[in-house]
Amino acid sequence: MAGQGGRHKRSAALLSLALAGCDTPSVPDDQMADAPAEVSRANGEQVFWAGGCASCHASEGELTAERPALGGGREIETVYGTFTPPNISPDRTAGIGGWTLDEFDRAMRGGTAPDGHTYFPAFPYPSYARMTPQDISDLYAFLQTLPEVSRGAGGNDLAFPVSLPGTARLWQRANFRPGPAVALTETSPEVARGQYLVDGPGHCATCHTPRNALGGFRRNRWLAGAELLDGGGYAPNLTPHSDGLGGRSAEDVLDALHPLGPPEDTDTGMTAARVNLAHLPESDRRAIVAYLMALPPVASDF
Repeated sequence: MAGQGGRHKRSAALLSLALAGCDTPSVPDDQMADAPAEVSRANGEQVFWAGGCASCHASEGELTAERPALGGGREIETVYGTFTPPNISPDRTAGIGGWTLDEFDRAMRGGTAPDGHTYFPAFPYPSYARMTPQDISDLYAFLQTLPEVSRGAGGNDLAFPVSLPGTARLWQRANFRPGPAVALTETSPEVARGQYLVDGPGHCATCHTPRNALGGFRRNRWLAGAELLDGGGYAPNLTPHSDGLGGRSAEDVLDALHPLGPPEDTDTGMTAARVNLAHLPESDRRAIVAYLMALPPVASDF
């Protein structure tokens, strides 16, 4: 865990956003998801696992369930304080069962709650903003099929001044960039699919990309490895640099992503990733690897 001095420096940097006065675009209204002519809950299930929703929102012991109960409450310790993922089960009071598709879309791709407040990026909407309206609609439909959980998950416990009203909105104005993060020289359909999965629903950058003093992604170091937000270690470099995946074949990387049997520790990030990836078709896992191998090689800075 980072020391209090480091936490306060990061918190003070966030507060300085109040003086920045810079606006960034959110998802335009005409790009919000309309109810499609056809909804695929099967695709919604794939999107659910690609997005790792259960990793944070599953109730205790539910991570590996085929139809997990999403009561939330799995606390996320960070240098900015403790975030508590909410109940996203279809319960109409404690969960999101009363949300409309439009409200769900604005939360997922715009970072805005139904009551109008802005979410902190511990909820990785900056990545989900890259998702297609169809995938949003299908995910919304799938979530309605999961068990209802009637208990609330509790609130966040954030450090000052991150805890001040409006801080999340200020962060969004300075850092929310929903467009592509990396320009690739190879644009095959497989690589494009991998980029969508990794940078969109997979939100891999949340852990694997270093951040600036204001908590925004350093895009010139995309997926080059980063200190974990709890200050307790590092997420590895996923680029084809020698510090990362360089020297490894695509099959080697694919094997590393493949589930090797029942998870022994459902609290580790890699185990949770394997649980999620186990639900994806091999074609998607191969697409993820193809994208990672197509990234510009970037050295780790740790």
